[in-house]
Amino acid sequence: MDNELLGLKLWMATLRPWVDILLIWALAWLSLRLIRRTLRTLRTHIVEHRTGQNRDARRIETLMNVFRYTANVVIIGIAVMLTLGAIGISVTPLLATAGVAGIAVGFGAQSLVKDFFTGLFLLIENQVSEGDVIEAAGKSGFVERVTLRHIRIRDYDGSVHFIPNGMITTVTNRSRDFAYAVIDLNVRRQDNLDEVFGTMRAISAALRADPVTGPLILEDIDIGGVEQVADAAVTLRCRIKVMPGKQWRVRREFLRRMKLAIDEVKETEAAS
Repeated sequence: MDNELLGLKLWMATLRPWVDILLIWALAWLSLRLIRRTLRTLRTHIVEHRTGQNRDARRIETLMNVFRYTANVVIIGIAVMLTLGAIGISVTPLLATAGVAGIAVGFGAQSLVKDFFTGLFLLIENQVSEGDVIEAAGKSGFVERVTLRHIRIRDYDGSVHFIPNGMITTVTNRSRDFAYAVIDLNVRRQDNLDEVFGTMRAISAALRADPVTGPLILEDIDIGGVEQVADAAVTLRCRIKVMPGKQWRVRREFLRRMKLAIDEVKETEAAS
């Protein structure tokens, strides 16, 4: 009887750490699922009831991704330390060693810390969100990913740039509220500027009436006037207020139609 009781105790002592480990990781898995479900519910509530703008929805999505990543790291780290304790490995010396090593590594990891703090303020201050078109650290393009460590952008030719947040001192965001399609147009010195201005206004009106480009334009054309006078040409500047990120499309279409109008005038002059 004593042998059976002793064997049972030994068996329970052998099995107990594995039961603890299973319980630890089960709780970690449940915690991660709960956090993810809570973040999804919170995101849906905020998007549906507190904001109607796509930009705000992108910002919320970016923040939720960062929170989810941080929660994964923290919970998994705690689960690993508890697992080590369950199998008999004391985590106190490991934490002490990690603290000493952290101080030593910290002197060589200042740029990493700077990246994290800069990334945190970029998100809190809503300077950049996934889906924006920005220019930062000498690179410009479409923001595909924002983390506390870096920003990943893809430029016009498809190249992907990974920019550490610590390198970012200025962010030029071209996707906020509205944008201007700024257009510089060179015409001949002998051309009648009033007629050219009239043609520019007519093309702008045609763009606003177009079912494709019309929804992209917010206001009528704003003609600044003569920007520069050269020996053979005069540079005229104008701008069109458009939806954010649509300035390049509207600008190209305006120039295309302006070119057709200039060609038509030249053909008329040649025929006369």
